[in-house]
Amino acid sequence: MVKHIVMYKLKDPTLQNAEALRDKFMSMQGKIDVLREIWSGVDVLRSQRSFDVVLVCKFDSMDDMEVYRTHEVHMPIMEYVKSVVEKSHSVDCVE
Repeated sequence: MVKHIVMYKLKDPTLQNAEALRDKFMSMQGKIDVLREIWSGVDVLRSQRSFDVVLVCKFDSMDDMEVYRTHEVHMPIMEYVKSVVEKSHSVDCVE
């Protein structure tokens, strides 16, 4: 199992914007076959060094993760992400 974790810092870090991004991510649930598990939430620490939204996705393999990245459901969501996110940081790990 591969876990893909991405943390996002929003251009406008209001709680409403963070929840909107979380909802966008969760809209992928059940629509992308290779996506085994998805979770997204608002960062509760809310410090200057922390990120605003966290996304965690699980896949069976790295190949499945590549399929997800180019999936027709994922692509428009990433366009939305680019419009609202200042920066991001990702980590991949094998469980």
